[in-house]
Amino acid sequence: MKDIILASASPRRSELLKRIGLKFEVVPADIDEANIRELGPESYTVDIAHKKALDIVNRNYKNSLVIAADTVVVKGGIMGKPTDENEAFEMLKALQGQWHEVITGVAIIDSDSKAEILDYEKTLVKMTSLSDMEIRAYIMSGEPMDKAGSYGIQGVGAMIVERIEGCYFNVVGLPLNKLNAMMRNFGVDLLMGNIQL
Repeated sequence: MKDIILASASPRRSELLKRIGLKFEVVPADIDEANIRELGPESYTVDIAHKKALDIVNRNYKNSLVIAADTVVVKGGIMGKPTDENEAFEMLKALQGQWHEVITGVAIIDSDSKAEILDYEKTLVKMTSLSDMEIRAYIMSGEPMDKAGSYGIQGVGAMIVERIEGCYFNVVGLPLNKLNAMMRNFGVDLLMGNIQL
């Protein structure tokens, strides 16, 4: 039985994996994400997820499957996490009343064989129209500050998302259906309770 390592400090990703009953260890990756923004958003997220997984694999973990992910919001370019409240305001102002994309790149690497699979999921999200006062009230909740695009669909931000087309869990930060399909390539079925086939 392979150990599962989540190469992420994201509490949302951990919570999603706990919800489906997966036993795993959290080992946050340490990589530089700043130097490859010239890639398109799909390639960018997959590349970051790949680098995160490789960072953990290169620490010489044995008998492990390393899962890594990276999520961005895309509207006229990649929106990462805001650096301050002003940037959060500008992001939310640009998104309000509009459709945008949420893209999560996912990488899984077997620490022993170095076999890997890379993929991404894309979800369309429409944010409701917001006044400046509503945007500032949401920022005051503190929720936007550690989230791509400055909102979290699973929290207070649920009230500002009008509709989605695609995987909800992708917007939270980890597309579980996609992850399960990818894990099957390593003989692991998450639906069967992390049973290795």
